[in-house]
Amino acid sequence: MLGAQLAALHAAGTPGAAAALDLVAGLDAALGEGLARLGGEHATALTDLAAALAGSPLGPAVAEAVEKIAAGSVTDEHLAALAGARTALFGALHDADLAALDAALGRTRAEWPEPAGGTPAPAAGPLAGCRSWLRELAIAGWRGVGHDLVAAVDQTVEALLADPAQRRLAVLLDGLAAELRAASPVAAMARLPLRRWADLWARALLLARATESSAAGAEPVSGRLLILGADVHEHGTVVQVQAHAVLEPAAGGPPRLVRAAVSAGKVDTITGPAVWRLLHRHPALLAALAERRALEISELPLLPGGDLVWDDARATVGEPTDPFATARVSLPLAVAPPTPPLERHPVRIAEPVLVEGYTSDGGTLELDGTTLPLDVRRLPACGPLTPRLVAASSACLGLLRRDGDRWLLQPLALQATVRRAPVEAHSGAWALGVTDPKIAKAETRAGDPVAVLRERAGRLLRK
Repeated sequence: MLGAQLAALHAAGTPGAAAALDLVAGLDAALGEGLARLGGEHATALTDLAAALAGSPLGPAVAEAVEKIAAGSVTDEHLAALAGARTALFGALHDADLAALDAALGRTRAEWPEPAGGTPAPAAGPLAGCRSWLRELAIAGWRGVGHDLVAAVDQTVEALLADPAQRRLAVLLDGLAAELRAASPVAAMARLPLRRWADLWARALLLARATESSAAGAEPVSGRLLILGADVHEHGTVVQVQAHAVLEPAAGGPPRLVRAAVSAGKVDTITGPAVWRLLHRHPALLAALAERRALEISELPLLPGGDLVWDDARATVGEPTDPFATARVSLPLAVAPPTPPLERHPVRIAEPVLVEGYTSDGGTLELDGTTLPLDVRRLPACGPLTPRLVAASSACLGLLRRDGDRWLLQPLALQATVRRAPVEAHSGAWALGVTDPKIAKAETRAGDPVAVLRERAGRLLRK
């Protein structure tokens, strides 16, 4: 990424963004207080939302929902209309931001395929239980959430986890419930994370009404997978490693930007490098990350949104590769995937880029007179990347993200000079074990929490 591209990205604005965010904030505030207690200000916010969407396909449904909710009737259909309106507003912002990014980078992006006909959401079962709990949250509002209301979703989460097709919704609900449980009683909180909780609520509600399988439209792909870097998402109850990569199709054609994610359940005492041991069922992917090797994949399903449905048995570890060379040679030619409709949100943007020849103070980088903030908060505790290394770097392979009205760069790999010696560090370098002697020694002293928990679990099962 050159300074001119960076400057073009900064110069691109999003007309109407402030007005759209004001509409979202009004709905989020109403959800905070509860739809059963709509005051004048919150009722006006919902009316403004309906007016803003009046000319859209969602207009009639949103207008009816606002009218009925104001009269005291809150149904699943009404809440779906509100969640759809909120998602559509963020989707418009997402599309504008992503179009600006593609224009600045000269990146080609595939079109989203037309959806196939779906089936109505089931009226009973775990999905209905999920919608019922989300309806109770909306009626009570975040201020009305207590331990009893949070606990009401536990059985639903357990049932959803038993169905692999609903695993994403189950983890989302489990995470939202965990945050609410930790904050209960929410009424005592001085400040609520309104947008975050409303994001999770709206996404869960729409996923619980999804009429298509998440694997719909998947195509089998084969070829050489060149990993650029790994983004680690860690929550108290789950960890996910998402590898961003360039796929060179065996059948020929332009390279494609893809992602491959693996995840595992965890407890909050397992943190740092120990989380890699939870992913031991994916040795080929871990080896490719740790040893920076290519992967030969065979007939792996690729979803329309660019996500590979990972199966380690269909991947073979290949020759060593250089992610920075891949970023210089193949990344500019790669076709980026479209974004699935329910994931069109500015925070979802995470586009791989290579930035070189800059100077950094650890919090920002400067290139040809243009400054770009660095998202050092996302540096994973399970890898060797540190703020000190960021400050010493001159080349960064990372993800461009959108945060409010600004762009951030999240480092995935760095080239730096430390004590006059060149250093290269990657977020997935410790996937097969810690390579830093000092960190490894500290890990040895602290013991292996994964092994301890497995041993205790085995002891309980034997009793």
